[in-house]
Amino acid sequence: MSKTLSLIKTNACNPKVWIVAGITVAGIIVVAETRRRRRKAMIIDREDFRAFLERFELTPFPHPPPPAAKLPLSGLTFAVEDIFDVKGYVTGFGNPDWKRTHEPADRTAVVITALLKSGAKCVGKTVMDELAFGTTGENKHYGTPTNPIMPSHLPGGSSSGSAVAVAAELVDFALGTDTIGCMRIPSAFCGIIGFRPSHRAVSTIGIVPISQSLDAIGCFARDASILHHVGHVLLQLKAVEPRRGRQLVFADDLFQLSKVPRQKTVHVVSKAVEKLSGYQPPKHVNFSQFIASNVPSLKGFLQHSTNLQNEISALVALSSVMVSLQRYEFKANHEEWFKDVKPRLGPEVSHLVLAAINTTYENIKNMYKVKTEMRAAVQSLLKDDGILVIPTIADPLLKLNSKKGHSTEFHDRACTLLSIASMSGGCQVSVPLGKHDGCPISVSFVTYHGADKFLLDTVLDMYTSLQDQVSIASNSAPLPDVNGNMDASELLKEKGNAAFKGKQWDKAVNYYSEAIKLNETNATYYNNRAAAYLELGCSQQAEEDCNKAILLDKKNVKEYLRRGTARASLLCYKEALQDFKHALVLEPQNKVANLAEKRLRKLVS
Repeated sequence: MSKTLSLIKTNACNPKVWIVAGITVAGIIVVAETRRRRRKAMIIDREDFRAFLERFELTPFPHPPPPAAKLPLSGLTFAVEDIFDVKGYVTGFGNPDWKRTHEPADRTAVVITALLKSGAKCVGKTVMDELAFGTTGENKHYGTPTNPIMPSHLPGGSSSGSAVAVAAELVDFALGTDTIGCMRIPSAFCGIIGFRPSHRAVSTIGIVPISQSLDAIGCFARDASILHHVGHVLLQLKAVEPRRGRQLVFADDLFQLSKVPRQKTVHVVSKAVEKLSGYQPPKHVNFSQFIASNVPSLKGFLQHSTNLQNEISALVALSSVMVSLQRYEFKANHEEWFKDVKPRLGPEVSHLVLAAINTTYENIKNMYKVKTEMRAAVQSLLKDDGILVIPTIADPLLKLNSKKGHSTEFHDRACTLLSIASMSGGCQVSVPLGKHDGCPISVSFVTYHGADKFLLDTVLDMYTSLQDQVSIASNSAPLPDVNGNMDASELLKEKGNAAFKGKQWDKAVNYYSEAIKLNETNATYYNNRAAAYLELGCSQQAEEDCNKAILLDKKNVKEYLRRGTARASLLCYKEALQDFKHALVLEPQNKVANLAEKRLRKLVS
């Protein structure tokens, strides 16, 4: 018999003993119940990947009696971001203080009603970045949805919960909003399809506005066929258009930003359409140069961009205008509420919102002028049959709970790509293309304002072929290098040097490449080819060549100077700064390294 029971038996007549025993038993029961509830909550979290804020059911409208056709979305389920109004529920906008200071909606968002009328069932609201002002998918108050394909990494935002709900197969599709990339980033992070329609192509009645000149309602899906059906409902498309020719236009300069090998992106897309009917031979453009020449109002904003001489300075300026426009309109919409309520915000969101509220904006008319010119420029480039192909984002996924915080470089490089559709008002579909180094790969197809049906039809047409090519690319091995004698490789190097001096950059690259095939252990060949790549604006290839050269010879200052220049052009400022610092260790009086180091230190700080 235990000591406790012996004590109770001995003092059975003492009421205090029974009180103590009762309290002890009650405490044990409370602790056990608390643990049970925690285990249950953990199971629920694992089941819904923390994607949902609240679950409910909005049943679809009644099906029409036979012989009427079946409703297009019959049997499909969907979720909506916590920015959409649902009658009887408070729209929380991702923040408890917003929810506390607003009343339940008196009507449901137009777009949700349209989906219900088409046979789909809504099953709840999803987590989002607070006030839709983030790109990571984190939420201080409601938690961060778990990325189903990479749980140790962020899901991307701001429409994080909707993307996770689709990627985890909790729903067939989900709604979100996209202002400066709020759907395209999570679609890339979670390895699903994301659709941003043309500006104002889908009704925004019944959503909390962020930036009216940039806001768009879109959807996530795992399957191109479902995306096609949902897209037709969102856009209220009825007319049958005759099939027309298509031409893919690859933005070569933007693929330089991506750290994914072109074999897994450009090559996959090119091979996918080779055998499909109705596709013209693809074009290749330097998109940033085209924009610099065709959006004249951008010149006034170049000084607010980077001072580094790089090939994508026009798009860096464009992304700067986009962010300023978003903040200006957010301030106009929500400054009064923010100052009255003083909401509790997560640190990163608080920083962004305060920047928006406290900034005095200039050149507002020119910002809107840039947007107008950008729309005309994209239409001019793509005409009636063109579709621009770009990376969705430039960098691998961000890690969860990173102690270093989230790099401004990631944001800057992402916005450079995301600004194209946002500022032109065009439509964009982000499509997953497998993985590279364990991270999902995504490319985007962008076309001009109003060509949404054309884009959705094209994605549906090529989707199966794309996935076939992804499978082939993932299983293909790199070709072995050819070895030759040293004299021949040196001769090719000298021919490359002569071509370089004659400013025949392409020829120089070809000669150096042939030299490398014959002798892949010579650092000079990689270093020289890197110089030629820089002249061509191929910064990613230049960086890769410098990496190889440094592995072979760590004491050549030119390798660090060229890699630093390439990284600066790719907006990797911190890495570029380290290269120029290393160059100064090797040559303390090097003027190029000294100037670049000072300039980059200011940018990084």
